[in-house]
Amino acid sequence: MSTTRNYVAFDIETAKVLPESVTDLMDHRPLGIACAAAVVSGREEPVIWHGVNGGKPAAQMSQAEVRSMIEQFAAWVDEGYTLLSWNGLGFDFNVLAEESGLTEECARIALDHVDMMFHVVCALGYPVALGKAAEGLGLPGKSGGISGCDAPVMWAQGRFAEVLEYNTQDSRLALAIALEAERRGELLWITRRGTTGRMPLRQGWHSVRQALQIPGPDTSWMSDPPTREEFTAWLPSDSLI
Repeated sequence: MSTTRNYVAFDIETAKVLPESVTDLMDHRPLGIACAAAVVSGREEPVIWHGVNGGKPAAQMSQAEVRSMIEQFAAWVDEGYTLLSWNGLGFDFNVLAEESGLTEECARIALDHVDMMFHVVCALGYPVALGKAAEGLGLPGKSGGISGCDAPVMWAQGRFAEVLEYNTQDSRLALAIALEAERRGELLWITRRGTTGRMPLRQGWHSVRQALQIPGPDTSWMSDPPTREEFTAWLPSDSLI
């Protein structure tokens, strides 16, 4: 098993309020970014970002504010930290690229960061939910009573502190899952049948670049398996070379 990295786990919350019936947020982009949070290994205080309007949080972050966040990500990488997410490749970095206009920079950072869910998809052929991984590893779960779909509505209502706490908790949970799975040498999660799923992590978590090199698993038993291209479609074509 590889030596534990110094991680920076992050998560964003989008700003656009959508009908409850919406199942694919990306069909309704641009989504805007209400806020984001990062938790740095070894530090208690989270780093948070949001727009500012007259001294209060703005409805969404400006392009300049999002770019400043990307610059901080790059600075952490330069300092030797590994960025960490749960579905950051297919969602967070996808949205960040659009909102910042820094597609090339976001692609570079995204490919070198660890997206735990993407690693799972590449290895097993299907995703696992963050909360189910926490449950399988015996970790405290996601903030109760709030989901990612609720966050834009709550932000628009001015419930900023609640959304920021939810956002930060997801980042803390991602970091806890990464470290506990590395410690055990495997990821555990609770399946839909209520059993415990297992994925070995003999070499630790893979970066996106490394995960893309994993041989494709057998998904013939699935009616509509997710493809890696669904996660990487936003990347510039030459970034995968």
